[in-house]
Amino acid sequence: MRIPSVLAAAALTVAVVSQPAHAVAAPAVVFTKIYYDSPGSPDFGKNSNLNGEYAQIKNRTKKAVSLRGWTLRDATKRPDHVYTFGAFTLGAGKTVTVRTGRGKDTGTTRYWNRSGGTFAYIWNQTADTGYLRDASGGLIDSCSYNSSRAAFKIC
Repeated sequence: MRIPSVLAAAALTVAVVSQPAHAVAAPAVVFTKIYYDSPGSPDFGKNSNLNGEYAQIKNRTKKAVSLRGWTLRDATKRPDHVYTFGAFTLGAGKTVTVRTGRGKDTGTTRYWNRSGGTFAYIWNQTADTGYLRDASGGLIDSCSYNSSRAAFKIC
């Protein structure tokens, strides 16, 4: 009988076609949030409001990851819009918050150390993209937003 072999061939074709060509692994370290419209801004760059603007990055693995030399930036090409991690290890399953203003770096919060007028802000209030790159410049993750109705983007 020919019908079962035709059905078997059709089932095999469906199974093969539905399989992805290759699985793309999700990055181990990712953006989780960009808070781009800090409370009270624009305020001419007061430190409290600069620190209300931040990006959060999470290590989704079960191993600590060294971020030494990794960079965080927005879509502009301005060199002062690049944050470079110094000696910093992001623990397994942990999140680090990178705040735009000044402060004392800790194991969970890093500071861009920007100050001054309204040009001290990094993240545009309506649309921008954040890029996280490893020490060799390889793109690890990005997060884009395009909204003036919200103050932050969950990535």
